[in-house]
Amino acid sequence: MEPSANQSETSPQQWAGQNSWSSVSPIQPHHNPISTFQHLTLTSPHHPESSLNHSHSNNTNWPSPCYDSSVYPGKPPCSLPVVSNGTLQLQSPPLYPAQINPQSICAPVQQHLSDQRLLNGPQSPLQNSSSNDLYSFDYNTSLNQLYSPLQPANAEAAGYIQNYTSPISPVQQQPQWTASTPGAVKRFVPDAVGQSPNSESRYGLDPESLPSAVKVMAEDQAQWEGKVYVSEPPSRLPPLPTTSCTIEDKGSASPFAIRATSYCFPCDAQTTQLSHLPLGTLISPLAGVNFGQSPLPDCTESECIAGCSFCGAFMCPAMGWQDCGQRYSCPFCGKVSEVAWQFYQPTKGAEGVRVDKEKRPELCMGSYEVIHSQKSEAAALLLALDVSVQALRGGHLEFITHQIRTLLASLNGEDEDTLAHVRVGLMTYDNRVHLYDLSPALSRPHMLVITETDDLQMPISGGLLVPLKDSIDSVNSVLQLIPQFSPEQNDAGGVPIELPVKAALAIFQALNCPGKLLIFHAAPLIEMGTTQTSSGFFGSNKPKSIFQPSEGAVSLVRECVRQGCSVHLFHLSQELVGGAWPGHIPYLTGGALNTYNHLQGEMDKERFSADLKRTFAMMNTGFRAELKICVSKDMRVLGCYGLFLPGPNPSSVPMASVDWWTTLALELEHVRNLDETKGVAIQTALSYTTWTGERRTRVHTVILKCSRHLQDAFRHYQAQTLLTFYSKKMYCAVLERPLQELREELQTQITEALACYRKHCCSASVSAGQLVLPQYLRALPVYINSLRKSEVLLPGLRSSVPHRLQQRCQVLNMDPTSTAIHFYPQLLPLPLTVDGSTPPHLEKAVRCCSASLESEGLYLVNSPLTLLLWVGRQVPTGVLMELFNTSCFSSLPSGETKLPVFESPLSSYVRSFISSLNSHFPTARKLWVVKQGDSCEEALQRHLVEDKSPNGGASYADFLYHLHVNSVRLLQ
Repeated sequence: MEPSANQSETSPQQWAGQNSWSSVSPIQPHHNPISTFQHLTLTSPHHPESSLNHSHSNNTNWPSPCYDSSVYPGKPPCSLPVVSNGTLQLQSPPLYPAQINPQSICAPVQQHLSDQRLLNGPQSPLQNSSSNDLYSFDYNTSLNQLYSPLQPANAEAAGYIQNYTSPISPVQQQPQWTASTPGAVKRFVPDAVGQSPNSESRYGLDPESLPSAVKVMAEDQAQWEGKVYVSEPPSRLPPLPTTSCTIEDKGSASPFAIRATSYCFPCDAQTTQLSHLPLGTLISPLAGVNFGQSPLPDCTESECIAGCSFCGAFMCPAMGWQDCGQRYSCPFCGKVSEVAWQFYQPTKGAEGVRVDKEKRPELCMGSYEVIHSQKSEAAALLLALDVSVQALRGGHLEFITHQIRTLLASLNGEDEDTLAHVRVGLMTYDNRVHLYDLSPALSRPHMLVITETDDLQMPISGGLLVPLKDSIDSVNSVLQLIPQFSPEQNDAGGVPIELPVKAALAIFQALNCPGKLLIFHAAPLIEMGTTQTSSGFFGSNKPKSIFQPSEGAVSLVRECVRQGCSVHLFHLSQELVGGAWPGHIPYLTGGALNTYNHLQGEMDKERFSADLKRTFAMMNTGFRAELKICVSKDMRVLGCYGLFLPGPNPSSVPMASVDWWTTLALELEHVRNLDETKGVAIQTALSYTTWTGERRTRVHTVILKCSRHLQDAFRHYQAQTLLTFYSKKMYCAVLERPLQELREELQTQITEALACYRKHCCSASVSAGQLVLPQYLRALPVYINSLRKSEVLLPGLRSSVPHRLQQRCQVLNMDPTSTAIHFYPQLLPLPLTVDGSTPPHLEKAVRCCSASLESEGLYLVNSPLTLLLWVGRQVPTGVLMELFNTSCFSSLPSGETKLPVFESPLSSYVRSFISSLNSHFPTARKLWVVKQGDSCEEALQRHLVEDKSPNGGASYADFLYHLHVNSVRLLQ
């Protein structure tokens, strides 16, 4: 049914803006691509039994089956009818009421565009889809999925194809119709035991039939379980970031250190542009060594063969040796360098391999570390405590100082050689700065008060940072006296967070050392040198991006980067009055922002203690870091995305500090065509200072193959890698570009990529009704949809500005594993009974949707920033008693909580399992208990990414439907 010219309906462009869909190509009023979809059964004429059950349903003339022997080895998979009410059913075409024109189902796209209520704005997570009565005929146009992964004759997979039956196909779900009064329009009522309203598709797609991210991760884990991934040049496709696997370095860097978006680059720029997918890498320069992996080899600077004298690249297996080992060609600049006489060794074989290759890590390893001869000052710990009126009245200073003294005492009990490098300092502040001379030679510590805070000058430098083992008594005496301070200044207006940062920088600069600055702040925040008329977004009238730090904060961050000062802010009050968000300086310097509600509750205190303990650890941190990136001479660095201040050169990134989890995304582009025989070499060299003052450079080199065929590039992309790349790129772009534009760009790129793969890479004959995806990108649509409707790109009514700002910074710093779990959390069913004699059997993760939740079960939602325990209404009473010491579901507390400690096997197992999950992430997490049907279930709904989002984001099924429709339209 085509709309008339004067018919009132929502335009595609308006609908796209309201529902966050991108109008990749405008929908023409006289063209409906879905009407051309043909039903395709993936069955072979030689196997009639596969379609026997279909042949007698209603004597329908089925189309000729499609079978490509080059794609399907052996017997092809059969098409299955849609599961309805838990059983396989074959049903006849539905009968339509007289009030509904059956021809209307031939144009489902136009009809859906006029439904402005389905995806508009925030929705309740418990909203019933049956309220959309006006568009109930959408269920009659149910496009039921019949899918089967393609298995080509060779070892590589060609792709993933899923069939959509046409609306007139006899294999359809039979809707249920009810009429409240005679003659009334009959309306569809969802089956009570069917899908949850949040997970239903408005286009009739069965969510369970769609490609599953959980299944993809499980298959990859099963494939690599107990195996070793050998990383040798050219690198082949590695395990997924979420897969636990042993890595063996044989000349190419571990994928946990440097992971390429595609492990086969196109040879020319035209092919790359045609694919519409990015070329780049994810870099975790200080990634820790996995269990079972050999330690990273190191060599001293004097013993290591010098790298390229022209571009500065370090020695690596990608260097090409010439003239019997006297010279080598650099793949990064193309020039030839001489080998120093003391490092000369002859080559052997036709490939010109040096005879000492296996003895030198720089020649045979993709990752190694160079220890430089120069030494610098060891890093220090500087503690800054707020002693303003609000802080002293809050009553939490005593708890904070006690926790600090406990941690310092534990450090003092460590090895003497280690303690020789630990220096600590103390500072208190209100509107002034109080410094403490902790020299061991003094009988007691001396306080120095600085009143002129506009231009901070250090009156002394000695005694401000002292070795812990020599001054532990002086430090403890000051910490015991701080809670007894009396307020001397009227600072009710707030204290600028820049004040302790500037004072700490002056101390670090006076002693020429890097370090960590730990700020414990309780007063209301204001910007430096301003009052309530702040230039920040809290109290500002001028238009400015909320994600953009102020000019003063940027200037201060640059000084911290030069000095190697990492700022960690413990904000003890959630009041943000008159000043900018306090997290810009901590996150941009490699630190973090930790917020607490005045440390009033026991759970806040436990989380504070865990965060403080992890912040005190310095062995996994590098200071005064600079990352240098080298790529093959036929390519160049287009951009670098991460949590740092961008500079003029994207191939050189200075950072104040870097730790094991810091990850950056690198985007590359062609300068000229690549040589298919040489491949692509990418090298990252991180120069940093350890906490002991030792200067090191960690080198990672990955060598990739390249191809002239577009299909080879598609076969070597992975969904989780692309998700991490896109999240970092888009979250960096929010500083300058509108959010709606970014969401549309994401959808456009994925749609064009699917259309390109469908046109140029699909070897099977497919109809317009078949969804075609690359084999290793099956989960990409659900990841991209989750990214598009994240609180950073699509804010909801209950998304506060500080929460969005903090989540953006946290995601920008995440490694690929944490990023994948953040955008697709693990939904883990917990056992209801545990036998203490045998280890419990943990169920595998299930799909992240409300349909996976059963009312008699317990489920744990695990993500890097959130930990939720969902309790069904019909959980046995004995389980509630073992875990919560209550037998009544209604009396079960919900919200932030702490599991009580019992000796029962179930209680011990759940608490141990949660502790094990927390150990995999760098920050402490709150545990939230969510009861089925409770008001706090909205917190859970935000993490069920396959469902409709409370802030207006579409469900996975609907998003995939639009990707498919738009990609087909692009080819017509």
